[in-house]
Amino acid sequence: MAAADFVVVANRLPVDRVVGPDGEETWRTSPGGLVAALEPMMRSVHGAWVGWPGQADVELEPFEADGIDLIPVALSAQEVAEYYEGFANDTIWPLYHDVIAPPQYHREWWEAYVTVNRRFAEAAAAAVAKDGTVWVHDYQLQLVPQMVRELRPDVTIGYFHHIPFPAHGLYAQLPWRDQVLRGLLGADVIGFQRAQDATYFLTAVRRRLRYEVKGSNVAVPEGEHTRTAVARAFPISIDTEPYLELAAREDIQARAAEIRASLGNPKRILLGVDRLDYTKGIRHRIKAYGELLDEGRLNVEDVTLVQVASPSRERVDAYVHLRDEIELAVSRINGDNDTMGHSAIRYLHQGYPREEMVALYLAADVMLVTALRDGMNLVAKEYVATRADNRGVLVLSEFTGAADELRQAVRVNPHDIEGLKDAIMTAVDMPAGEQSRRMRSLRRRVLDNDVTAWSSSFLAALAEVRGR
Repeated sequence: MAAADFVVVANRLPVDRVVGPDGEETWRTSPGGLVAALEPMMRSVHGAWVGWPGQADVELEPFEADGIDLIPVALSAQEVAEYYEGFANDTIWPLYHDVIAPPQYHREWWEAYVTVNRRFAEAAAAAVAKDGTVWVHDYQLQLVPQMVRELRPDVTIGYFHHIPFPAHGLYAQLPWRDQVLRGLLGADVIGFQRAQDATYFLTAVRRRLRYEVKGSNVAVPEGEHTRTAVARAFPISIDTEPYLELAAREDIQARAAEIRASLGNPKRILLGVDRLDYTKGIRHRIKAYGELLDEGRLNVEDVTLVQVASPSRERVDAYVHLRDEIELAVSRINGDNDTMGHSAIRYLHQGYPREEMVALYLAADVMLVTALRDGMNLVAKEYVATRADNRGVLVLSEFTGAADELRQAVRVNPHDIEGLKDAIMTAVDMPAGEQSRRMRSLRRRVLDNDVTAWSSSFLAALAEVRGR
């Protein structure tokens, strides 16, 4: 496989392994905005993608799919447990999400994280052509930029952080805080979802490493010289085209009407769509909705909440307990409020294809995004993109990156249950004219700032660094 001019490094490959009934193995492109944003560009410049194929103890040779060279990185079952489920998702994830759940600090997890990050870095360094570009993605691989720079000082390196970065008072808990900062500063451009996240990162660099910081620039010592690294916000978005096309299809619109009918044609359908994660504020949303029913401000004959909670990290204890709590709360609310013809909450612990999700978005009058902390929250943007009729209301947590952009949403602090209840009522009772005015503004923002605009802005910043 020839060296690539542009190499993406991410925890997962952009394809899923599918084994047919006859045992034949094929690879299917994964759904997701990152893949959609980078695929065309990678084909045009001879790109390669380094990532884990998604199964433990699987050794695969590099292969090509849809015009992109794919370079699998093997992980043992123990490494999946310690590097991925352990350090990435039981240390970094809760710490970076404001310690909503307590982070676990284990030295053996850190050692596995270093080992696996080095394996990814070595694969990227071997794959990239002379003077090429490496773009590293997300919290699982924070050490890779520095490791690649040590192996290949000739290449330009970008890093994008898809989740929040914590305030220094929280970040300082991490026993390996300085190593992670140095790992990230191996990149020429470090991108964050929100300006606030970039500020928190720069504050940590200034306070922990004592590096000179001017605006978004960091002077990184390298021997007798210094190198300038840039850290700033590049808010990610979605590939809007598939959502526009699906929302316009007659069969999808018919499915939306079918969903409403199956729920008893209530006057208002509220919708929540989340991974089953403690950062998403699902418990707060359900609590507020249950209280509105108890108080008589909502009636089960008129309003139904549909909650899609797709399975997530089911071997991590915090997620097991979360599922139990949510399902108990749903059962109690339904038991207290359901009638023979109407259900208070339709709870769906499963994932759905994009076609079904768009039908749900079209069926919903109110979209509830009540995350306690979120890097961006693309569900909010997906909902807005599908609303070609300019109807519908988005209730949006101020603790999401999307809140910085989608200012015509009904903003809410999900920790304030009374405020959340009032926001839900505002959305339920909002006149059609007000809905239309707000949704037009929201759609303009989402359609003008899609995932292609995001990737273009980041790559332009990398090109500017390369040209210095």
